[in-house]
Amino acid sequence: MNRRTLLRTLAAHGMAAASANPALRAASAVAAEPQADPSMSPATADPFAAVSSKKGLQVQMNDDAIALGVRHAGLNVNLCDLIAPGAAASDDTILHRHEGGEFRFHRHVVEEHDRRIRELSGHGVLVYLILLVYRHPDETVNRLLIHPKYEASAPNRLGAFNTVTAEGRRWLAATCDFLAGRWSDPAAPHGHAVGYIVGNEVNSHWFWSNRGRGTLAEFAADYEPAVRIVHESVRRHAAWARVYLSLEHHWNIRYEAADADQAFAARPFLEEFARLAHDRGDFDWHVAFHPYPENLFEPRFWNDRTATDGDDTPRITLRNLPVLTRFLAREEMRHRGRPRRVILSEQGFHTPDRPDGETVQAAAYCLAHRLVRDQPGIDAFILHRHVDHAEEGGLRLGLWTRRPDSLATPDRPKRIHECFRAADTPDEESAFAFALPIVGLDSWPAATADGPP
Repeated sequence: MNRRTLLRTLAAHGMAAASANPALRAASAVAAEPQADPSMSPATADPFAAVSSKKGLQVQMNDDAIALGVRHAGLNVNLCDLIAPGAAASDDTILHRHEGGEFRFHRHVVEEHDRRIRELSGHGVLVYLILLVYRHPDETVNRLLIHPKYEASAPNRLGAFNTVTAEGRRWLAATCDFLAGRWSDPAAPHGHAVGYIVGNEVNSHWFWSNRGRGTLAEFAADYEPAVRIVHESVRRHAAWARVYLSLEHHWNIRYEAADADQAFAARPFLEEFARLAHDRGDFDWHVAFHPYPENLFEPRFWNDRTATDGDDTPRITLRNLPVLTRFLAREEMRHRGRPRRVILSEQGFHTPDRPDGETVQAAAYCLAHRLVRDQPGIDAFILHRHVDHAEEGGLRLGLWTRRPDSLATPDRPKRIHECFRAADTPDEESAFAFALPIVGLDSWPAATADGPP
């Protein structure tokens, strides 16, 4: 197969996946709306919100995101900055009562999240909160929220949740109950969140969800209760809100720089997580996946060699997304007969340091947008990043450049910025036309009768 034929096949693959595979056709035919808890009031038992586009962004600047027509927004929420376990009643905190206990949260941190969530959701944006626990200067906070096996020698300061101690489980449950009551209850005035992503890239746990060294089974045994606690807390307030596992693109292999006690492949982890959840009483969890290119410094994902169409593919990137939705459509992975839903909650395209770098980055986005738009089972394509960041190992993934003397202060929009704005608007065809020869196509294939989903 020559390169042009390969690219045509790739571009058509997601669009035709539903008609080619009965399991995926069934997956696209349902919205996976959870059945309401009978104890909940009718006001909270709403279906999951629907919007007209999958276009999303991990938002740094609300005003720019709204002007760009973003329909899905990912926002980080560091729980360690929220809680105030030693605060007195006179401190500037918010008191929350949960299951007989009293829990306090820093008002200024909560209200800054209020501002961002309220502004975005008020413009019709679906907001997904990425729940994280970063190592904190206050050791009491660390003891309550971060896994007791956290290893300080690991990079990134990002811990796993403490589901090991009773005190840790109480604080996690109370914190998530507070967040869901504030941001997912339909009657709340502070803005609305529709999704909660539990941790970050947990299949590379040493780097992004640190609970020290451990096997796949050991990590899953600690992570499943965290996802369950978040799910139970959220569903008390909104039967439609979704809770997601976070996974990166290593599907049948682990991250190469890690050993077996630092990372594992996503596929066997999902199988183990599903088994544990089923054994303990299955619940409605979903998947937040990060299908970066196989080489994060090479935006031309259509050339990825380790992203194949077989179930044994080493990686899942934007080149072979139907492998993921096909896997989640398997009977043993379903919940009440419905496939788990997918959001692509973090992926981006590096700007190579060469004259055509911004053009290649923008072309990669154009192809990715067309593939994801017509891929059944995937609800959102949330781009990372809004602005280049000085501490991303040399990656320049943003829609904007940063000021050279800053961490992530926006300087100027790149070419991808206009492509992103045009996506899913009448301007898309003209704005995307430049990308066709770069990705090796003469025209964008039309969606099948089964797509877009």
